[in-house]
Amino acid sequence: MTIGVGAAAALATPKRAATRSAGRPMLVSALVGLGVVSTLSLSFGAVAIAPAQTAAIVLAKIGLALDIGFTQQQEAVLLAIRLPRLVLGVLIGAGLASAGAALQAVFRNPLADPALVGVSSGAALGAIAAIVLGLAGVAGPWTLALAAFGGGLFASLAIYRFARRNGRTEVTTLLLAGLATNALLAALSGLLIQRASDPQLRSIVFWQLGSLGGATWTSVLVATPLLASAALLLQRLARPLNVLSLGESEAAHLGLATERLKLQTVALAALATGTAVALAGIVGFVGLIVPHLARLLGGPDHRRLLPLSAVGGAFLLVLADLGARTVVQPAEISLGVVTALIGAPFFLYLIERTRRAHGGWG
Repeated sequence: MTIGVGAAAALATPKRAATRSAGRPMLVSALVGLGVVSTLSLSFGAVAIAPAQTAAIVLAKIGLALDIGFTQQQEAVLLAIRLPRLVLGVLIGAGLASAGAALQAVFRNPLADPALVGVSSGAALGAIAAIVLGLAGVAGPWTLALAAFGGGLFASLAIYRFARRNGRTEVTTLLLAGLATNALLAALSGLLIQRASDPQLRSIVFWQLGSLGGATWTSVLVATPLLASAALLLQRLARPLNVLSLGESEAAHLGLATERLKLQTVALAALATGTAVALAGIVGFVGLIVPHLARLLGGPDHRRLLPLSAVGGAFLLVLADLGARTVVQPAEISLGVVTALIGAPFFLYLIERTRRAHGGWG
C-alpha cells in the first residue's frame, strides 16, 4: 500500500493527469489502426483476398457459412500463410515494444532498446549456436526459443553489470558496453558460422536479416505462451516502474525492491526478445521507436505507456511486414531491413535531441 499511495501522490500532477485521461482514447485508436493494418495484411499479396472473403473463410472454418464466394487457393493462402504470419507479427511486435519500454524505464535512458543493448545479438548467438551445434531438435520447437532466451539474458545481464556504478546506471557506459558486447557477440557468431554447413548457413541468414516468412501455426503455438506471458507480466510491473521513475533512492524509501524489479524486467525483456529472435530473426528498432511515440501520445505513466507500446509495436511490425512483402512483389524485402530503414533515422534524431537537451554526453 505504501508504494501505491506514494507513487500516486508523486505522479498526480495536472499534466500527468491529463496524459492519463488521454491514454485510453489513444489506446482505442491504436487498436483500430491495428485492425485496419491487419485487414490490409490479410488482403494484399500475390493472391488478392477481399476483406469479405477473409471473413467468409474464417467463419467457414467454425461452421458459419456466408454467401460470399472464395477459391480453395485463397483459403489455403489465408489459413496456412497470411493468418499465422499476422498473428506472429502481432505477438513479436507487442513483445519487442513492451520490452523496449520497460528497459527504458529500468535504465532510465531513452536510447535503451533490446537490440542496442545487446539482447538481440545475444539471442541471435544462442539461436545460431543451437543450429550449428546440432541442438535444434533437443526440445522440439521450443529449442531455438530457449537457446535465444538464454543468450539474450546473458547479454543483458552483462551489459547491466557494466553500466552500473555506485548504484546508478550511466548512459555513456550503457551505450559503450552495448557496443562492445554487440561486437563480441558478432565475433562469436562469426566463429560459429565458419564451421556451419550449407544448410545451416541458409538458416543462419534468416536470423541475421529477420523475416516472418517462416511463420507457421507451430511457431505461433510456441510464440504465444512465451511472448504473451512476457508482455502481460511486464504490464503488471507498470506501477513499480512508475515508482522507479522517481529515482532509485526515492523508490527505495517508498519500500520498492529496486534491484529485484530490475532483474525481473531484464529477464522478461530477454524472454520476449529471445523468443522474437528465435522465430523471426533480428528485427531492430521496434523497441526504440514505439515507446517514444507512445510516451508522446499517451504520457509517461507506465500503466498507459506499456499497453499503448504493445499495441503500437504490433501495428508497426504488421505494417513493416506488409511493406516488406508487397513493395517489390513477387520478391520480398527482409523485415529487419525495413525496420532498420525506419528506425535508424529515428535513432539519430534521438541522439541529437539528447545531446541538445543535456549539452553533450559528458
